Formats: sequence, structure tokens, C-alpha cells
Amino acid sequence: MNEISAQLSGRLGLGRPGLVQLGGRRRPEPPALVVVAHGSRDPRALATVRTLLDRVRALRPGLPVHLGHIELNAPLLTDTLADLDARGTTDAVLVPLLLARGYHVRRDIPEMAAAARVRTRVATPLGPHPLLVETLHTRLVEAGWRTDLTEAERRRSAVVLAAAGSRDPDSAVDTRRTARLLAQRLGVLVVPAYASTAAPAVPEALRTLAARGRDRVAVASCFTAPGRFATECADAAPWIASAPLGTHPAMADLLLHRYDQAREADGRSNAA
Repeated sequence: MNEISAQLSGRLGLGRPGLVQLGGRRRPEPPALVVVAHGSRDPRALATVRTLLDRVRALRPGLPVHLGHIELNAPLLTDTLADLDARGTTDAVLVPLLLARGYHVRRDIPEMAAAARVRTRVATPLGPHPLLVETLHTRLVEAGWRTDLTEAERRRSAVVLAAAGSRDPDSAVDTRRTARLLAQRLGVLVVPAYASTAAPAVPEALRTLAARGRDRVAVASCFTAPGRFATECADAAPWIASAPLGTHPAMADLLLHRYDQAREADGRSNAA
């Protein structure tokens, strides 16, 4: 009986809050939100992303939320978009679960979207943004970072912001901006460093800080989920290393914020 009721509610639009107006007229469905993750061979990454999407659904009931990967995991973004088309969905906003601009945001995702029959627009990546910094701060505190440092302790302390790295110079620009925002929040020096491709590497940044007398250095993991890069950077930490950003509530808020921004920008361009 419950299953039949659910099916009937779905057909009538009663199970999708906000789709039925007074007088029985239906409002158009909002564009689907497609969260675009990179993909990872580490099974913890996929589990983390799925839990994060459940948080997003809980925050915005009635919003169709889907997952697509650039590589390594199913469903691939191309398959997600093809499935949306088969279901009759005509409109989607793609939000990269990425923390800075780079090749994936500039090329891979737009090219996959262009091949789809569904109308799409690609939102801004998650960083830099204060909600991202809020998550980084929380993870550091969870790892043991004290928020009541004396002035002398601040001069000895620092944080290495460990990010994936990219050959795209815009990626480094975004990571440096995130580092500055985190430094303002913590009141200590924050140095961006990278797991691959870009310089400085995390161990190099740690050695440089140690040579400058910074003997209380934490590694802030600027990765969305557990994986090889996050593990390698944490292993290099001389003191504490924070956990990946994961399913922090601010991450779900940030995904919806980027979705809303993309919709508003699209509305302005259509009105122009």
C-alpha cells in the first residue's frame, strides 16, 4: 500500500514539494542539480560523495539531485546526462565538486555537457569561498588545532594548505585565495602546496617553514574526500593533519549556493 501511494503521489506531483500551486496548476520543475565529482579508485571517496548528496537532498526536498563522474567511477557524467535525457529531463545545472578552476572545469566538464541533449550550464567550482574555509577550519580544530593561540605561538605556527595541483594557472590563483581566507580566519601564516603537478610540493613547503623557525605546522587537507593524495599529504605532516572536507554541512550548503548562482546568472542572461 505504501508503495502504491508513493507511485500515485509521484504521478500527481504530490511527492515533489513546491511543484503544485493553488488552483491545481503545476509550476515548472527546477533544473536538475548534477554534482560532478572527479572520481577515485579509493572506495571511501564514492561513499563520501554519495553521503554528501544525501545531505543536499535533505536541505532541498523536491530538487532532483544526481551524480556524475569525470573518470574512474560510475556513473560517468556522460551517462548521467544521457539518463536524464531518457527520463525527459530537459534542463540541468552542473556543479563541479572541485575546489578550484583547472582543466576539468575549463575543458572536460563543458565538453561532456556539450555532447548531451539536455540543456546544461556549468557552475563555478566550490572554491574559493567562505563556506569552504569554514569547513577547512572545522576540520583543523577537529584534528587538534587550538583557537586560543598566544602571539608567540602564532609566530611559531603555520598551516600548509594541501591541494591537488594543476598546470592551469587559474587553479593556483584560486588556491592562494583560499589560503589567504584561511589565514585571516586562523590568524597564522597559511602556505598553499600541492600533491602533484604544481609547486611547491607539500614536503617542500614543510621544509621551508621549518627552516624559518615554524615548528608547529599543520597540514590542512583541501580535498573533497579520502584518497591517495589526501593520504600522502597527511603522512607528510610533522604534527597534525586535518581530515578531508567530506560531508561537512557547509559543503552541502556550498553546492546549493553554486547551483543557485548558476540559475540566477542564467536568468539574468535570458532577460538581457
